Order: sequence, then C-alpha cells, then structure tokens
Amino acid sequence: MSRPIVAIVGRQNVGKSTLLNRLAGKQIAIVEDFPGTTRDRVFATSSWQNREFTIIDTAGIDLAMNTNLARATRAQIKVAINEADVIVFMVEATTGVTPADHETADLLRQTKKPVLLAVNKADNLKLDAGAVDFYELGLGEPLPISAYHGKGTAELMDKIVSLLPPESPPEAEAGIKIAIVGRPHVGKSLLLNAIVGKERAIVGDKPGTTRDALDTLFDFNGQNVLIIDTAGIRRRGRVETGIEQYSVIRALRAIDRADVALLVLDATDMVAAQDTHIAGYIQQAAKGIVIIVNKWDLVADKNIPVWNSYLADEFKFVSYAPVLYTSAKTGAEVDMILPMARQVYEERNKRPPTSRVNDVIQKAVAAHLLPHAGPRQLKVLYATQAETNPPTFVIFVNDTKMIHFSYQRYIENQLRQAFGFAGTPIRLVWKTRGES
Repeated sequence: MSRPIVAIVGRQNVGKSTLLNRLAGKQIAIVEDFPGTTRDRVFATSSWQNREFTIIDTAGIDLAMNTNLARATRAQIKVAINEADVIVFMVEATTGVTPADHETADLLRQTKKPVLLAVNKADNLKLDAGAVDFYELGLGEPLPISAYHGKGTAELMDKIVSLLPPESPPEAEAGIKIAIVGRPHVGKSLLLNAIVGKERAIVGDKPGTTRDALDTLFDFNGQNVLIIDTAGIRRRGRVETGIEQYSVIRALRAIDRADVALLVLDATDMVAAQDTHIAGYIQQAAKGIVIIVNKWDLVADKNIPVWNSYLADEFKFVSYAPVLYTSAKTGAEVDMILPMARQVYEERNKRPPTSRVNDVIQKAVAAHLLPHAGPRQLKVLYATQAETNPPTFVIFVNDTKMIHFSYQRYIENQLRQAFGFAGTPIRLVWKTRGES
C-alpha cells in the first residue's frame, strides 16, 4: 500500500525545509537563510508511532507575484495540497500574521483537508505566547514550534499521525507487484505492452503520454503479477505545471506499492541526474530494482562490458541491481524481464537459517579489524534475520555508537557474498545488548 502524504506549505523563508529535515531525521532539503531556495517539492519518508508517511516540502507561496515562475510554483503547490492527506501550514512567529497568511488560509479552507497550523521560530517565551494571534486565521489551534531547535516538533508529529487516514487493509493478493518507472519518453508504456503481449497502455510519440499509474494484473507461469505503469518522472526544476506534478506523486506512490521497480533508461541517451534520483528513491523505499536499458536496437556500439562498467559507476549506491538490455520495439530480451523481476522478488523473501547467518557474521568479524572508540572495541554478539521483503537483519553489539558506515557496508557485502540478495537492498538494524 502507498504511504499517506503530508504537505508542508507556507510563505517563503518560514522554515519549511528546516522542518522537513527535522521530521525526516536527516538533512534532505537545501536550507539557506534567504527566501525562495526551494523551487520544487522535496520528498522524504518519516515514521512516527509506527506510522510511515511521505512528507512533501513545497516552495514558498507568493500569491501576489504574477511571473511565470510564480504561477508555476503556485500550480505545483496546489497539486501537492490536492494530493495530501494532511497539510501543515507554516507561519512565522517573528513576523506575526501577514496578509499573505490570510490569503493562504483562505486557500487551505477550500480544500476540506485536515490542516495543522504550525507557528515556527517560536524560540522564546514571548514568541511562544504570541502564537495565539494566529487564531485569527480560522484554522484551529496554533502550534508553536521551533523547527531549528526541535521544540514542539514531537507534539506536531503526534497531531499529524492523529489526522492520517486509517491504515488501509493490505491490497488484494497480487503475487509480485512491479512498478515501471523512469524519465518521460524512455519507452515505459511500450515496454509494458511488450511484456503483457497486448495494447494495454496508450503509446504516443510525445513525452508524458501516461498521466496516471495504470495497473495490469495477469498470470505469469501460474503466478499473479501486478504491473504498475507510471508517468515519466522529470528532472526536478523541469516539471510542468498542472497535471504533470500530479503524475510525479503517482509515480512515487507506485514505487511505494511495489515489491520490485523496473528503472527504465534510454540507451540513446546518457544516464541523467533524474535517473539516479529515481534509483535513489527506490533505494530509500527499500524496494527491489532491475535496471532496464531500453531502445538497445538503436545503439551502434553494443559493448556490454563497457556499458556494465559505465552503469556500475553511475549507480554505485545500488550496485546490487541487475541490468538488462532490451528493445520494447523489437521485443529483444523483453522475455527476460519478468523472470529477472521474479528472481529479485524471491531474493527479497529469502530467509537463511539463523545459525548460518551467525556463522557468516562471526567469520566476517574475525576477518576484519573491529571499530574502536578509545580503548573500547566493538563486540558483535548475535545476529538474526527479523524480516523479509526487504531482508532485514538485527545485529546485537556491545555499543551501537561504534558502528561506522564503512563497517556496516562491509557486513552487508559479506551477507551478499554468502546469500546473494541480488536486486534488493538489505536493512541492517544494530542494537545494543539488552535492547528489545
């Protein structure tokens, strides 16, 4: 199932990006001390009280300006508002209520969506007390917070979770769920038709023909497969206004719903930043991935080792992703896609015996210099696989603070060498002895 969406809206420079970073627990949005830094939505996944949701940081609303950029920004914000399940309207304690706040409040009341009024930069008692002035916006109780210092953000998260729609029941059993994603005009819809063997999706020569995610359920060698075809995800900063941004959110939701994502590339074009951006979202969502280099029939130099080296360099962070070279137009290698996706799905559901897992971990520990913290040395005590889809391992140690990123990568590589897990990320959860 897809995660609920929480949109953060408000004037420029009220601290929306800082709040996103605070709620996501890491540095995602670019934060600068001048207005207008965020021009496009930024997505992040957050979890609170065992509920996961996607947060969208939007550009600053400026209802007065009438430039092309301002109109495009407003259109993008409206799309985010329309798609959101909960809206966090940020205002600023230091400036008080402004006419722009009133206009935005009027816009938000029309949506009939749950709105939380967050009064940011309430960094002292006087500003905290001044938050009551924002009652005049007619959006309920103002919540004084400081996104920078983290004050009041836990209470805000409690409120967000209380307003999320009830968790939907699991989707009807569809076997393997596969999302076809990628930039516009790389041949995703044509690839779907070639896989299914009939005209299911509309195929046209203009980029962006597919606007919504299309579900195709069919039988593949006795197993139900759900394929989700999505609109192309454009490079940030080049997303058109209106329905185009709606498609981007649909595509990200499709990745959330899927077990395995097919990242389709155009063999006639070099890997673009947006290709790696999509791969990064697939990794962040902990989904399986297969890289499909489409339009292979149009490539003159088909030196596979050179291509493999190039792609390995571009997609270092998903080095476990298998690669297929296909042509949706001629059908070349298309029959390899579903078997590969199913293999990745099976790898995601693999569960080796606990004794074997511990054997691999202990041998890895013995073969590598252990991290230190002063005179203390890391001790790896016990490991177990807690979940599948994706494979998740819990490793108990004497002190989690001594776990370096490089050592975590080393342990992951040892698990891959022993058990495979091709095409899927591995989650490692480190716990200090005695933690539940």
